[in-house]
Amino acid sequence: MPMGKFMKAPDEERGYQVGDKVEVKCDHEKNGQRIRGWLRGTVVQVENKLLAVQFNKNIYLTDGWMVPDQILWFPFDSQHVRPIPPKNKTLLENKAEML
Repeated sequence: MPMGKFMKAPDEERGYQVGDKVEVKCDHEKNGQRIRGWLRGTVVQVENKLLAVQFNKNIYLTDGWMVPDQILWFPFDSQHVRPIPPKNKTLLENKAEML
């Protein structure tokens, strides 16, 4: 694909890929109560500047409406999304540090 002229070349590597596990700060249900906090989800779509995260629990917009498809969209640089490192990778890294 031909590249245009840029002051700074765009990054080919994106921070998120479909299937990545993330935590999102959003309104959701916990123990029958509606709270605002971190909830685990899965990246289901990655666009040019946005990513879609799907959840297994009911989530709500800030104005109180429940999101029927349980999917929220965020920009890549949102402070409300953070990656969850895979458990196997974390265990391997911890073992390597001990050696």
